[in-house]
Amino acid sequence: MASLGQIIFWGMIVMIFVAAGLIILILSVSFAVQGLGGSQGTVDSNNKWPIGNLGEDVILSCKFKTSTNSGESTSQVSITWKKKGLSEVVYRYNKGAVQLTEQNPQFKDRTQLFSDAIGGGNASMLLRNVKMKDEGVYYCSVNAPSGSGTDSVKLRVAAFSAPKFKWVNTTLTAEGERWFPKPDVLWLDVNDNVLNESETRFFNNSAGITRFISSLQQITLNDSYTCIIQNHLVKAVSRATVKDIEISTTTFFSFSTAAAPPILLPQRHVLAATTSFFFWIYQLT
Repeated sequence: MASLGQIIFWGMIVMIFVAAGLIILILSVSFAVQGLGGSQGTVDSNNKWPIGNLGEDVILSCKFKTSTNSGESTSQVSITWKKKGLSEVVYRYNKGAVQLTEQNPQFKDRTQLFSDAIGGGNASMLLRNVKMKDEGVYYCSVNAPSGSGTDSVKLRVAAFSAPKFKWVNTTLTAEGERWFPKPDVLWLDVNDNVLNESETRFFNNSAGITRFISSLQQITLNDSYTCIIQNHLVKAVSRATVKDIEISTTTFFSFSTAAAPPILLPQRHVLAATTSFFFWIYQLT
């Protein structure tokens, strides 16, 4: 049997390792944010972690300070968008004129700036028909009378769509036509209790896009049910109310704001894990 002094000693060792791990995690996140979003000078982005929906358009945010309240003359502003890993530009605007002779072929006829808003400090770029290979880090560089600078955004690519609901007898079915990465599907009742009377089937096409059909059994008329569809990038919360002859639905989307959001365990799980670890140390002594 270990002495009290040994238990205290090993407890302190464990606390030191835990504290060191937390410090390393905090520093890693800090350096990652600085490396991606470190705005320089007058240039900044409202959304450093945008998510593009495959096949649809996305805006890469970039803004710059103007020298006067009335804005800048576009003939004095130069804007260049580049993508990490590519030598050619994604888009270039130089003193009132678009210059695409050095544009990477991947972005041909798919990019544009908001020309009417450039004078007001808007250097954001519209990227059409998002593709999987568009994912990556983009750099927005601006040269204007107010100053110059560069900021970066990381585009993440996903596929997501609102589910379609169908009700037959006592079974409510939700079908998601296009999701990537593959999501988890969860059903809740009107009081947000998890319902286990469901079955979900997944189907992947040749491009790796997932379609799912999730069926909830033994539903009750005139009650509301929530279907949550979620991966590490996108979360869809769809509420369906089953009435006598129809289903009314609403869907809300939310998006992660970091490349790797932390996984938080409920407090009771953390305590249980800590207790088990201390017990293991105690047995070794």
